[in-house]
Amino acid sequence: MATVLALHAHPDDEVFMTGGTLARAAAEGHRVVVAVATDGVVHADTERVPSRLDELRASARALGVARVVHLGYADSGHGEVLFPDPPGRTRFVRASTSEAAERLAAVLREEEVRMLLSYDGNGGYGHRDHVKVHEVGKLAAELAGVPRVLEATMPRDGVARLLGLARLLRLPVRFDPAALDHAYSPRAAITHRIDVRRFARQKRAALAAHRSQVHGTGRLSPLLRMLLRLPLPVFALLLGREWFVDASPVRRADPVS
Repeated sequence: MATVLALHAHPDDEVFMTGGTLARAAAEGHRVVVAVATDGVVHADTERVPSRLDELRASARALGVARVVHLGYADSGHGEVLFPDPPGRTRFVRASTSEAAERLAAVLREEEVRMLLSYDGNGGYGHRDHVKVHEVGKLAAELAGVPRVLEATMPRDGVARLLGLARLLRLPVRFDPAALDHAYSPRAAITHRIDVRRFARQKRAALAAHRSQVHGTGRLSPLLRMLLRLPLPVFALLLGREWFVDASPVRRADPVS
């Protein structure tokens, strides 16, 4: 058995891109660790910091994750405005890539991680903290000598079809179609498609743990509430597959062994 570490940008990211894979790895006996770069707080509201991180820990328990690590950075936010750093924390996008990679590499060495899950070069949908995760994860894996690196993504054409369907059904999804030209990965680049439908219950429980996001007023909150209202088989159908690009030094077939 091996230790798998998933690096994510914000609390709740662990669910969508890797939640089923983490639950599957834990169920198969692997030690699973989640490292999150930021506390998920854009504005200097210190009362919310423990809340988002506590929600992450609850999500991790639902997935069978053994340890959660916060690298100590603040959320950089999404959009044209990059706010000043909050007291005592640096916006992740402003952080030194080498310094952040050293922080992560220390955890990778301590845990003797054999597989790192990170993000593809586009940072998924392109959030600046997600792009930074790709850069930091890649360098940290090199520094710590991690033999296997899988970068979480989605097939770009599949995302485009889902967005078209969402608009047709008038679902609460806001996304610029033009942004897809530089988001996620082309299907030809994807090396691993993981079937996680058997772990839909754990994935849904992990999503529900992020109460501040589900019941908040954020742009994705209506979508999250809708997903949690779905019958489990429908939830599994929609969120029952996860995709990765193999960025390992040596390509191997099995994503967790």
